[in-house]
Amino acid sequence: MSRVVVAIDCMGGDHGPVITVPAAIAAVDADPDLSVVLVGLSDTIGAALAAAGRTESDRLRVLHAPEVVAMDEPPANALRSKKKSSMRVAINLVKAGEADACVSAGNTGALMATSRFVLKTLPGIERPAICGVLPSMRGRTYMLDLGANVDCTPVQLLQFGIMGASLVGALDHVDAPSVGLLNIGVEDIKGNDTVKQAAELLRLSGVNFYGNVEGDDIYKGTVDVIVCDGFVGNVALKTSEGLAQMLGVVLRREVTRTWMTRLAGLCALPVMKAFKRTVDHRRYNGASLLGLQGVVVKSHGSADAFSFGFAIGRAVEEVRMGLAGRISERVNQLQRGAA
Repeated sequence: MSRVVVAIDCMGGDHGPVITVPAAIAAVDADPDLSVVLVGLSDTIGAALAAAGRTESDRLRVLHAPEVVAMDEPPANALRSKKKSSMRVAINLVKAGEADACVSAGNTGALMATSRFVLKTLPGIERPAICGVLPSMRGRTYMLDLGANVDCTPVQLLQFGIMGASLVGALDHVDAPSVGLLNIGVEDIKGNDTVKQAAELLRLSGVNFYGNVEGDDIYKGTVDVIVCDGFVGNVALKTSEGLAQMLGVVLRREVTRTWMTRLAGLCALPVMKAFKRTVDHRRYNGASLLGLQGVVVKSHGSADAFSFGFAIGRAVEEVRMGLAGRISERVNQLQRGAA
């Protein structure tokens, strides 16, 4: 297995190095063919390494970056004024070929803007999209865009479908991933003009287009990939996260309500643990910024070390499967077919 180098924006997210550094250490320890570059304030990263009983090594290198992009900082400001930020330096490593991927839990808008500026989009791709994975009755469902592009054209939605299908094909080894277009109904007459035109383009594209799907299809696992604009996708994602949190709170409250419910909860503990593992959002952390000339993975800002480790794993998978090349080749095939 070939060596993979991942640049980690250690300062990004709500917690910074106290989370990102332990996650990087665990990832390196679990994968002998992985090296990481810990980018950020060297003193702070060094303290986190020391707290974990580790020092810098060939596979755990520290690269100082004197600036930090705040979680609420306007993307334009981060792009123009924070050229030495940990985020920018990590992405620059990918551009220079010194790293194969970048992982950050930082400001989503700044990460997308900086990645697009530094790495550029793949030929034939108009806009990158954020693709995340959600649990479903049949395993998992990939969904994009989750917030990078609020307003999308039909062509861009088509490109999202191509990129999502390429991702599933690479990571889940599915020959012809099914693609659905999120709509307010499954009938062809439903939806606005943009969605209707996108559906027609997807039907003619050669991807395995299932047709329109509705919100409940996300968790049914009706299709492998669900396509939507970033406004709808982000609302659906945040609603899902809120529902999962509510279910957890309600279950804990009901189980501990009386001594009888506590006893019942104890008997059901194996089932509860299995349920928690299935719906644990931490295991699905790591949204891919698809369409770039390089691998960039966005971790949830509030991720813990366990969760951030899954984002690192996602980046490593994408590198080893040559995802960017697969997307580029698929887009080229469609363009040759259209010609």
